[in-house]
Amino acid sequence: MVRSKNDRIANAVVFVILFGCGLVAVFPLLYVLSVSLTPFSEVLKNGGFILVPRSITFDAYRKLLMESNIPSAFGVTVLVTVIGTILNIVITALMAYPLSRKQLPGRNLFLMMVVFTLLFSGGIIPTYLVVKSLGLLDSIWAMILPNLVWSFNVLIMKSFYESLPEELFESARIDGAKEFRILLQIVAPLSVPVTLTVGLFYMVGHWNEFFQAIMYVTDRTLFPLQVVVREILIQTQSPLENVDNMTPSETLQMASVIMASLPIIIVYPFLQKHFTKGMLLGSVKG
Repeated sequence: MVRSKNDRIANAVVFVILFGCGLVAVFPLLYVLSVSLTPFSEVLKNGGFILVPRSITFDAYRKLLMESNIPSAFGVTVLVTVIGTILNIVITALMAYPLSRKQLPGRNLFLMMVVFTLLFSGGIIPTYLVVKSLGLLDSIWAMILPNLVWSFNVLIMKSFYESLPEELFESARIDGAKEFRILLQIVAPLSVPVTLTVGLFYMVGHWNEFFQAIMYVTDRTLFPLQVVVREILIQTQSPLENVDNMTPSETLQMASVIMASLPIIIVYPFLQKHFTKGMLLGSVKG
């Protein structure tokens, strides 16, 4: 098919706009990575702005990994992320599926309660008192259970379940299947894209866990990665002399950002296809 001149101009404009948006998205990450790998003497010479380092050093990463709390904090973060994401997905699916069935008694009332939590919350102090009364302080469950269900994710999965053909459910019921079996053997295999999308949301939230940890955890052995990295940045003080051998707080900060973001950056390409499809199929409909 021969394209007209207007089509080629429109494609060129779209390409330029998308290329510019890509640069805007990639530039901050490239800057953070470059500063984390640049010796401090070069950072000083360039006024703190480094896009492509002339020489590379891994001193910041070595300093972070040599800290005694980093390995244990990494383990806590991985544990919270894995357990929390699995529980999040299971509970969200068990909550979204009944809400997607129009024959559920009191369905509108339950939906109103879910939407209400999107607009209002109990507040920090009442939530802390609930966590304390349940005996969750100084445990990994304090970083999992308070955020067990996100109302927005419930609505996403509910909308996807509602988009499934009703004939599937009727056929299963005729064959004698109960609701839990329908969810497990019919709905779950068909909802892989939206499940992975919601799981990615939960996983990123748990990996970046910070607020719940500083609120409910005082045991240093249970601190997640983000809290430990913050403490290292606060406690780091570099000398003013011998700048070639020093590791400044700015470089440590950039290295910590890369270390905290790298697992999600690695995982996301494998879920991108399902993420895009899940957002399209599970989008909240008016």
